[in-house]
Amino acid sequence: MTMTEDGQDATVASGEDDLPDIIDLVMEMGRPAKQEKAPSPMADSMERLPAHLDALAGRARDYIEAASSTNTRRAYAADWKHFSAWCRRQSFDTMPPDPQVVGLYITALASGSGGDRKAVSTIERRLSSLTWNFAQRGLPLDRQDRHISTVLAGIRNTHAKPPAQKEAILPEDLIAMLETLDRGTLRGLRDRAMLLLGFAGGLRRSEIVGLDVARDQTEDSSGWLEILDKGILVTLRGKTGWREVEIGLGSADSTCPVVAVTTWLKLGRIVHGPVFRRVTGKGKAVGAERLNAQEVARLVKRAALAAGVRGDLSESEREMKFSGHSLRAGLASSAEVDERYVQKQLGHASAEMTRRYQRRRDRFRVNLTKASGL
Repeated sequence: MTMTEDGQDATVASGEDDLPDIIDLVMEMGRPAKQEKAPSPMADSMERLPAHLDALAGRARDYIEAASSTNTRRAYAADWKHFSAWCRRQSFDTMPPDPQVVGLYITALASGSGGDRKAVSTIERRLSSLTWNFAQRGLPLDRQDRHISTVLAGIRNTHAKPPAQKEAILPEDLIAMLETLDRGTLRGLRDRAMLLLGFAGGLRRSEIVGLDVARDQTEDSSGWLEILDKGILVTLRGKTGWREVEIGLGSADSTCPVVAVTTWLKLGRIVHGPVFRRVTGKGKAVGAERLNAQEVARLVKRAALAAGVRGDLSESEREMKFSGHSLRAGLASSAEVDERYVQKQLGHASAEMTRRYQRRRDRFRVNLTKASGL
């Protein structure tokens, strides 16, 4: 059982609302959980190689592991386990891949067989997982087969809903949230740095907690910081390679992410390894352990509630509205700059993806009605 810093069960404390927006679903691929290891037939075949190739096979296994994130592999394993169990109950064979069986499986997911109807996004993710699992066994699944493609199209037409997006944390909200944190404690200083860095960088929660003080310091790092005179340069490792995020100085020390981060590192006496760690010893010491990404979501939720953000809603509704993703959406919604700069900061491949993050923007700035002469 994973515990939060205040002793809560992390599974209970996080809740379903801590899952990322549907936009980031593919990037996150589910939260960590104890699952069976994702199948790797290539790794299995390596076990049959001659002894003198053991070292090379071991290196290949490492590369196989590095091909996808831990969360992705766990999700693939969990989805395969679910599909295999369903096949056993229906007396179907999982191998070789049969489009008709897969079509019946996604139909069962959509129709709620067993009293648990799955969302369209979940069904699409599971179908992608099955495709990957079959491909790893050298037996590709034909997703264009009518038993799959036509059924999936019908599921989308029948059950698809607009994406449920998290509430954006706007600048005025963030300032109010910062005021709820105790600047006289290590935990308060750390939380200020996390909120400001996450907002100004438009970072995902996994990117925030995955940062190291400098390059090549830990194996589980997703990036590192470089503190410069005019700001912080964050280097991040993503699915498509490395990218850099520039975070400039704020207009005041109280809201400056650079000041917040440097203060936390100095008073936390952190010079090597993870930037954001657990505060131990009743808040008087900084541990060596890297924070879990769920801690970012819990921090955003806790601070937003304490600051009274969206006070027009009930407490239960407000808890559902906010998560770690709210910081990323907040920057996209607030930065009054050319859209291409926001797109670069968020690491999006298209402007359309960036627009999905913008909760408030002038949607009619470009008026094609008047431009056409009407």
